[in-house]
Amino acid sequence: MEIDIKKKDENFLLFTIEGVNDAFLNAIRRISTVEVPTMAIETVEILKNDAKIFDEALAHRLGLVPLTTDVDSMVLASECDCEDNCPRCSVSLLLKEKGPKTVYSGDLKSQDPEVVPYNDTIPLLKLKEGEEVELIAIAQLGKGLEHAKWQPTTACAYKYYPQITIDTEKCEACGLCASECPRGVYEFDEKKNLIKVVDLENCSMCKTCVRGCTTDSITVEGEEGKYIFRIETDGSLPPEEVLKRACDILSDKSNEIIEFFK
Repeated sequence: MEIDIKKKDENFLLFTIEGVNDAFLNAIRRISTVEVPTMAIETVEILKNDAKIFDEALAHRLGLVPLTTDVDSMVLASECDCEDNCPRCSVSLLLKEKGPKTVYSGDLKSQDPEVVPYNDTIPLLKLKEGEEVELIAIAQLGKGLEHAKWQPTTACAYKYYPQITIDTEKCEACGLCASECPRGVYEFDEKKNLIKVVDLENCSMCKTCVRGCTTDSITVEGEEGKYIFRIETDGSLPPEEVLKRACDILSDKSNEIIEFFK
């Protein structure tokens, strides 16, 4: 297996991977999306709400606020032996504000410094003069299988590594492929009267260039056993952490099957 990281930042990772198959990559993709646990607000006790937003709508909005997650120090609520919320399976966040002002996610005060809103500028509600809001939100560790708010990824996908072949004997260098390609994969060099592939990995294999070529000189295919993998997270976990945990989960599942048939 060969991996080449193309682009990486705090919440985004793009890499090529070679020497695997569709089944393996699709398993990693699915596990990354719905089985890697993150923190999210599960219950909300609203003590006061004078704003022009229903309590249910406010609670739903709070549930979708991405929270930074320390997976190693928390356990799933379903696996905790406490009768109610405890520090092992939950974190309390308090909100108490008075208008006039716009209340943002950064106004939530967490009792655990490791579990806080990733983005401080998500608007929650607006308070007019004299209006108040006061609530207690309980965040728990959960999985995307239960609810989308626990999904760590906002995008997780792979595609075949593109292969573009231009038959120079047939090609008339008309430039149609370059002008019709929606992703800027080609470039037409007017001085040399030549078509060049300048951004191969950006090719989505839509084959617009193939359909537009009047001489049938372009072939677009996927390279066998090589892929481009893209993952974005909501900030609850770094993308490399999501992939690492997805691989661990897949390994555990495989070991369970092996042990079953021993």
